[in-house]
Amino acid sequence: MSSHCIRPDWPAPANVIAMTTLRTGGYSLGPYTSFNLADHVGDDPAAVAANRGLLASMLPLQASVLWLEQIHGTRVVCADGGQVCPPADASWSSTPGRACAVLTADCLPVLFCSRKGDVVAAAHAGWRGLLGGVLESTIAAMPVAPGQLMAWLGPAIGPAAFEVGAEVRAAFLAAATPAQLPSTEACFIPSRTRSGHFFADLYALARLRLDVLAPASIFGGGACTFAGSDRYFSYRRDGVTGRMASVILLGQDLT
Repeated sequence: MSSHCIRPDWPAPANVIAMTTLRTGGYSLGPYTSFNLADHVGDDPAAVAANRGLLASMLPLQASVLWLEQIHGTRVVCADGGQVCPPADASWSSTPGRACAVLTADCLPVLFCSRKGDVVAAAHAGWRGLLGGVLESTIAAMPVAPGQLMAWLGPAIGPAAFEVGAEVRAAFLAAATPAQLPSTEACFIPSRTRSGHFFADLYALARLRLDVLAPASIFGGGACTFAGSDRYFSYRRDGVTGRMASVILLGQDLT
């Protein structure tokens, strides 16, 4: 595996191929340096195409990626059809060689696979999508019981850097059940310098949602895209920047 991506540290079946790209090793220049996979952020289209070609070389022969038009919502699509860049924030697949992918630069990418290695999914979970239920929608769309799934939380902005307004905290508290309320409150630490602002823990908020859905196991979490400027793109840190791709697919039966 290339040093320009990371693999999930999880006990996925051997036929499940998953990765999140880093920002290094690609062809983009300037603020997109260098492995930018997004074609909507102002980067040179030729550089993006070259970077996507590099990503393709890291996947099995004949594999194809379903790119999404991410809208910070909860729509989930099946990657096995012939759609081209559908508006959605998650996709799932049970077809070998058809890759699910999401692009992020602070938002939380969540990858799913079944214990049997017969279905995979990728979800883009910014705070809006997380609050709206994108993880719930993704698991509901997958043709497997939640207890047969495992989830991996990819690189996202960490709790020391993700500052939000009081309205974001209030929205999550309003959506929490009485049993979840104390744990949800603990995901928001008041800012010491800005009244009415809080530092939010996306990883912890996602784990609370996943705990209710009861997948078999949850892995990952802990990286900070904002702090890791040498490894990750970060919209909060840089404004104009590229995007990493979190990709997952089934690899058996490919030629």
